[in-house]
Amino acid sequence: MRRIGLVVVPQFQVVSLLTLTVFEIANIRAGRSLYEVSVISEDGGPVEASFGMCATTKPARTQEFHTVFVGASLDTPTLTDRMRDLLIGFSESTERMASICRGAFLLAEAGLLDGRRATTHWAFLDRFKERYPAVSVVKDAIFVQDGERWSSAGMSTAVDMALAMLEDDLGPDAAVQVAKDMVIERWRRSGSQPQRSVLIEHPARTNRIHDVITHIRANLEADLTVDKLADVAKMSKRQFARRFKDETGLSPAKAVERIRLETARDFVTSSSWTIDTIARETGFADPERMRRSFLRAFGEPPQALRRKGKGERDQTGSD
Repeated sequence: MRRIGLVVVPQFQVVSLLTLTVFEIANIRAGRSLYEVSVISEDGGPVEASFGMCATTKPARTQEFHTVFVGASLDTPTLTDRMRDLLIGFSESTERMASICRGAFLLAEAGLLDGRRATTHWAFLDRFKERYPAVSVVKDAIFVQDGERWSSAGMSTAVDMALAMLEDDLGPDAAVQVAKDMVIERWRRSGSQPQRSVLIEHPARTNRIHDVITHIRANLEADLTVDKLADVAKMSKRQFARRFKDETGLSPAKAVERIRLETARDFVTSSSWTIDTIARETGFADPERMRRSFLRAFGEPPQALRRKGKGERDQTGSD
């Protein structure tokens, strides 16, 4: 049985706890205890979260854990001498160590990311890079694995990171089932997916437009004309086009194009699907059309992005 620990510090963000849910649901799915999860802190006892709730924690013992996550907080956490010793001890005894969002500052401050690739939330990447020049900062990823060190960009992206760990442990089928139970779209995002996507930058404000975006993501291979999307929204074509642009800053056609591109890039860099299959599944008429779209949007064709992604994974695997 693998023991999974989440280290929390005062004023931690409770979203960090969701990471443990991945392993908890894996136990339920398996009908037995594959993982033992616990929340830990320097000395154990109650630790206050950012909005006042207290979590009961166990005292950290470095010899107990297979995987240790370092939780996130809204402020950059301070590394105490006791926490430094604990993290260094974990680095010597665990199979995996991972930071959630700004938890990367704790690992870096302890010297545990020196010479490694890592990421953190996009809003703090420049500060992180300036403070820790020995760390190779990856800006355009939602999580990064470098050997036994993992780091996630934000709080929610730690779930994608945990699902990737679950896939390593139990295989892709187990990860798919857990993601479905957690109602996570496309079962999980790959680590190479950018932190800032088009509809994070341009979110929908109303349920009708949000439902249209959900429909687009679920039906990329379909003919997503403005007429058909207006039917999904139960609006006239003219009213729909105006409302969609007002809420997202994009025309419906441009949103469809960007979602197709982002999804195709994710499959290119993280799946074993052929380029032909990806073009078909994401709604491009043919691979050549997808290639031209990639060149315009990313400056590189799909094959180049795939080689780059494979090179990064091979480099990580050899560490």
